[in-house]
Amino acid sequence: MAGQRSTFIATLAILLLSFVCSTQARRIKRLDQQLSARTKPMDLSKFQVPLSNGSATLPSPTTGLSLKAITLGRGTQNYTCAAGSTAPPVAKGARAYLLDVSSLLPLISSPNKAQTILNLLPQYLVSFDFSVIQNASIPILGKHIFDAAGVPVFDLGAKGVLRAKKIAGIAAPKTASKGANGQGDGAVDWLALTEVEGSVGLKECYRVETAGGKPPASCGGGVARSIEVQYATQYWFFG
Repeated sequence: MAGQRSTFIATLAILLLSFVCSTQARRIKRLDQQLSARTKPMDLSKFQVPLSNGSATLPSPTTGLSLKAITLGRGTQNYTCAAGSTAPPVAKGARAYLLDVSSLLPLISSPNKAQTILNLLPQYLVSFDFSVIQNASIPILGKHIFDAAGVPVFDLGAKGVLRAKKIAGIAAPKTASKGANGQGDGAVDWLALTEVEGSVGLKECYRVETAGGKPPASCGGGVARSIEVQYATQYWFFG
C-alpha cells in the first residue's frame, strides 16, 4: 500500500512539475517523446467521463459515439455588471485553452490511476498563470470561446470543431475547489453539451471536475464593468 501511494504521489508531482518549471517541462517533453516511440497510446475507450456529483447525474454520452479527446480547460468565465446593479453578474461566455492530456496517459500504469490523477488536476491548474501553462510540456490542443451570437465553440484543430448548446447541468460537488489557491466564489456547474449546426467531427462535450469560475453573488453597485473569473476543468469530447 505504501509503495502504491508513493507511486501515485510521484506521478502527480511529475505532472504538476511540468506546469511549474519550463526547463523541467522540456526534459519531461523529451521523456514523453522517448516513451511514445516505444509505447502504444493508451486506449481512450478505457476511460469513463465522470457524470455524478454524488447527488445528481448528467446524461450519458449517446450510444455509438466514441471518446475523441480528454482535455484540461484553463481560462476565464466572463460576466458583466450594469452601472449601479446589485443583481448577480450576467454570464457573457468564456475563454480557455484546451490542454491535450493524452500524451501523459501512457506514463501512468493504469486507467484507474490516470483518471484519479486527472480528476485532481483542475484544482491545481486553476492556480497557475497562463504564461506558465504555455511553457508546459502538455500541448495546447485548441481553444474554447463564445462566438458573436453567444454560441460556445470548441476548436480542437485536426480533431474537429464543436459548436454547442447545453442539454443538462448539475452543481459541482461541495468539495470542488472554489478558485485559485482554494479561494473564490465557487466552482461552476458540470455540463453536458451537444452539437449545433456548424460542428465538424465532434458531437458532444462534457465539462466536469470544475474548479473556480463562479462570480460573486452580487454586482455590489458601482460602475458598469466586466468580470473575469479564473477557472479550470476537464472537457471530454465525443464524436
